[in-house]
Amino acid sequence: MAMPPKRACRLALMLAAAGYLCFLLFLELPTVSIAPVATADRPRHRELEARSSSTVAPLRPHTRTFPTPDHPPRRSRLAVSSIRVRTSTSTSSIDAAASAAFAAAAPLLPDLLLSPSPSSSSPSPSPSAPASCPAAVSVPGDRLAGTPVAVELPCGMAVGSRVTVVARPRRRMDGASSSASSQFMVELLGTKAVQGEEPPRILHFNPRLAGDFSGRPVIELNTCYRMQWALPQRCDGSASRPDHDTVDGEIKCEKWIRDDGAKSEESTTNMKWLLNSLIGRPDPEKVSVDQDQAYPFAEGKLFALTITAGLEGYHVNVDGRHVASFPYRTGYNLEDATGLSLNGDLDIESVSANHLPKSHPSFDPQRYLEMSEQWKASPLPTEPVELFIGILSSANHFAERMAVRKSWMIATRRSSNSVARFFVALNGKKEVNEELKKEAEFFGDIVLVPFMDSYDLVVLKTIAIAEYGVRVVQAKYVMKCDDDTFVRIDAVLDQVKKVKNGASMYVGNINYYHRPLRSGKWAVTYEEWEEEVYPPYANGPGYVISSDIAEYIVSEFDNQKLRLFKMEDVSMGMWVQKFSKTRQPVEYSHDVKFFQAGCFDGYYTAHYQSPQHMICLWRKLQSGSAQCCNAR
Repeated sequence: MAMPPKRACRLALMLAAAGYLCFLLFLELPTVSIAPVATADRPRHRELEARSSSTVAPLRPHTRTFPTPDHPPRRSRLAVSSIRVRTSTSTSSIDAAASAAFAAAAPLLPDLLLSPSPSSSSPSPSPSAPASCPAAVSVPGDRLAGTPVAVELPCGMAVGSRVTVVARPRRRMDGASSSASSQFMVELLGTKAVQGEEPPRILHFNPRLAGDFSGRPVIELNTCYRMQWALPQRCDGSASRPDHDTVDGEIKCEKWIRDDGAKSEESTTNMKWLLNSLIGRPDPEKVSVDQDQAYPFAEGKLFALTITAGLEGYHVNVDGRHVASFPYRTGYNLEDATGLSLNGDLDIESVSANHLPKSHPSFDPQRYLEMSEQWKASPLPTEPVELFIGILSSANHFAERMAVRKSWMIATRRSSNSVARFFVALNGKKEVNEELKKEAEFFGDIVLVPFMDSYDLVVLKTIAIAEYGVRVVQAKYVMKCDDDTFVRIDAVLDQVKKVKNGASMYVGNINYYHRPLRSGKWAVTYEEWEEEVYPPYANGPGYVISSDIAEYIVSEFDNQKLRLFKMEDVSMGMWVQKFSKTRQPVEYSHDVKFFQAGCFDGYYTAHYQSPQHMICLWRKLQSGSAQCCNAR
């Protein structure tokens, strides 16, 4: 039966309209991606970060190139923590400081987030002109009156570089008494890594004319990073054995006359040599002791000290005689020695450095960043994870963060069961914040905590870690560590799993019955902490809490009930103790292998590790060894 003409016409028009619509959709309109609406079980923070790291093709660009009121600049992909400190009536000094720090950062944050993305994937060069690299440096006499004296070595040192100091030890004056003997220090210093801390000591040469606990003159050589001293090399007048480790063929410590029983032994040996000579049987291995073998320094006596950089270490000569050699230690490079410091009881005549490198080393923090796709963070998993690791860092710690990415953080990129992020606050320098933004947008592993950074406010970053761990990645366990901490993730998880499943837990190197210091650099006033004893707390470089404790911390902070204290590890102990009393008992798990004071073999976490140490530890771990990168 034939279709009526009117119906056929209507059907033809509908088909034509549908065809034209398909033509517009597939050939004329731009391609779009439609993201699913965030549901209650997937927090909005995760959705925003997932979108920022999406590989879906972007919308067709606008024809306008420059921002206009109708076309504002796109928002930065920088992840920002949602924690904020509200203005309160609290009289606590730390609450007031926290409010001020957030208020100071508030005007800077919009510009940082709305500024256009860098056109290049690499950090901007330093705005200052490149430093020259003189082959020699000398210090005018008018700068040598009194100590300390600091001398810049603009491009560090290289093999063959030599530093010469001509000076005279003077007697130390303690008030009206002049009985104390002198000591002085000659040090090669690295670039200052952390605000508020001393620069690393790449070589510490410390003659003690009155001796140490032994009561005899000694020379101590050492290194120091983040104000933590390594094991010293102590020269006390006994010669190192040639069959022990040598440095470029030189022994570590030369022999000199000691004012003790060793001197009597030396006299006896000399007498035996004299008697053997009289009867015609000289000892061919005996070398007589003369004035050249005395302790190389004496009060009022001028000396010329030379430090030479060899292939394997530093060599120290005094008045042309070899005194000591000190092997290079892992984590301390020649080119990092950008300063010479002279301090103590010295009258300095002259200072010079020769055979210095002619090219500029890469010691600028920004130059440590390796803008490679392989170091980028993986997108956040869509399912809950077992372990979230929050890493405390400062804005200018470019080298430390890069070393973490290239070492133990690799394990998080290989697993969907663990996630790690850096937590960084704003710096007082605009150029540092701009470089931080570029780094964060490229690697995708930095969470900005929007306050002006301060050592006393580190506790705010810890709260941000807890918030991110339970509200963004929904982790079962939340770990906090520092950017100079090396973490063996598998070992940490093994310790965590020893705690009864489902229990509230606090795992780390736990301190019990510690008391606050009331004087000195780390003094705590009674206003800050009125109790006489701290609660049990885990050392800050590495500890783990269960997610229910982290959720409690964030909830208490949101409700302005969380007590803040400037020592973040003590703060965590205080919060855990309150949780245990008001919610449910907490299982404390103590292990010294969450090591605070550096590294020892078999560690779970190793603290105070330089960027070079981080890489060394990772290489050893990949070969199946949890051994430290210690000095030989």
